[in-house]
Amino acid sequence: MINSEATRHVLIVGGGTSGWITAAYLGKHLSCKEPGAVQVTLIESEDIGTIGVGEGTFPTMRVTLETLGISETEFIRETSATFKQAAKFAHWLYNPADNHPRNYYYHPFDVPLGGPHMDIAKYWLQEKEKYGPYFDEAVSIQGTTCENNLAPKKITHKEFAGLNYAYHLDAAAFARLLRKKSVEEFGVKHLTGTVTDVKKAADGSIASVISKEHGELHADLFVDCTGFSARLIGQEYNTAFKSIDDVLLVDHAITVQVPYAEPDAPIPTHTISTAQEAGWTWDIGLQHRRGVGYVYSARHTSHERAEDVLQAYLGDSVDLSGARRVPMKTGYRTEQWHKNCVAIGLSAGFCEPLEATAIAMIELAARFLVSEFPYSKASYPIAAKAFNTSFVYRWDAIVDFVKMHYYLSRRNDHQFWLDNTSPETATDSLLEKLEKWRYSTPNRNDFPNVNEMFGVESNQFVLYGMDYQSHIQPSALINEQHYADKLHKQLCMQKEKISQMLPAHNALIDQVLKHGFAKL
Repeated sequence: MINSEATRHVLIVGGGTSGWITAAYLGKHLSCKEPGAVQVTLIESEDIGTIGVGEGTFPTMRVTLETLGISETEFIRETSATFKQAAKFAHWLYNPADNHPRNYYYHPFDVPLGGPHMDIAKYWLQEKEKYGPYFDEAVSIQGTTCENNLAPKKITHKEFAGLNYAYHLDAAAFARLLRKKSVEEFGVKHLTGTVTDVKKAADGSIASVISKEHGELHADLFVDCTGFSARLIGQEYNTAFKSIDDVLLVDHAITVQVPYAEPDAPIPTHTISTAQEAGWTWDIGLQHRRGVGYVYSARHTSHERAEDVLQAYLGDSVDLSGARRVPMKTGYRTEQWHKNCVAIGLSAGFCEPLEATAIAMIELAARFLVSEFPYSKASYPIAAKAFNTSFVYRWDAIVDFVKMHYYLSRRNDHQFWLDNTSPETATDSLLEKLEKWRYSTPNRNDFPNVNEMFGVESNQFVLYGMDYQSHIQPSALINEQHYADKLHKQLCMQKEKISQMLPAHNALIDQVLKHGFAKL
């Protein structure tokens, strides 16, 4: 007997990175090829191009690849991927004209000295003359690997092992790889077509969608991966959207793909984020090109001036005729799962590209849907409440973290920076954290969620990279000074030997393309 209350079919509307990550996770977890399994179908339009939500990822991507059974060798070869160990923030703290001796800092992926069981920041704050004035240099090796263009691992390492790292990738190529994996191995059904209408049941849930190519498509659970258009969660349900453009002021981006001037040009092993007069530029190196963009506030500059800024960054030899201007609607839906519709990706929300949260949020949403999959329709309200609570928390935390980069700046060379450093544009929650951190370092109690997007370590790297002054009382220090000194000495020795321990980034990429990592 068929149970009418069981979830038997999931329909994902929209492809791209969000649609195909979701499809791959659901297909793998639900074992679509097995008899009686939940069927997963994805419908995407050929008329709607993939929006590059960003070519930078989090270390979570390694977990995603392992979970889906995609080898690191295949991934690097198919997506033009390179390694990412950090983000480098240049000109965020001081006016460029000030000629400060070090107007940059790194937010690396590795954990500061001592790991989660020792707060090395306390000792660094007390002993800057001994450890050095720059937090990232004093507690991490990855600033050194990035400055010297070293890879995070050797070709002899196991796949996904090495220093903590993520990737830069071609998002469109990654979606194609996931599509092939989902359809051929996980049994996901792929349809090409455009959704033109939606039919609802008596209780207001979605009963079916209409496609001019495939007619009426029924399902039990619908996943909205339609990007900024939010075809289901927005156009059909109009769930509340919380704008954050009063906090994060950028609202446009100009993007361009730039070929390398020389075939063997060094490929940075980090994202380069350079603050500009009314925003910032990203610079990401893939195997055969750079992805570069200027994120800016149209309230503080003109589109024409933004193009001039990007041209000045790239140099006159770079042709901007192929550049694309993308308006950004920043904010998130406070109800991302409504009835039998779940929004994942840009349909759920968008912060801005700083810190590359877009793809990571897709991964987290797909994993959540898999771990809390509602096999019975009766459990939809429970799963929806948990999903919404979790992701509203995540979005709020991301907004605070990204805003902190702007708010702590000492730049005063443009109204954009004056507005960003005004308390009126900061959230109350960020101001409360910063007030607390005047007298203590960020600690575990400040980040209670099990899967924090940006935990203690990330907040410390940005906080002290922006030269924030935390005043630590000597009585607050646990007597581990000797251990802290020992760790710092070991780090200095590692830095001296690191060029013998790790290959150049370009060299490792070449080895992967030619030989691949060993099958272990």
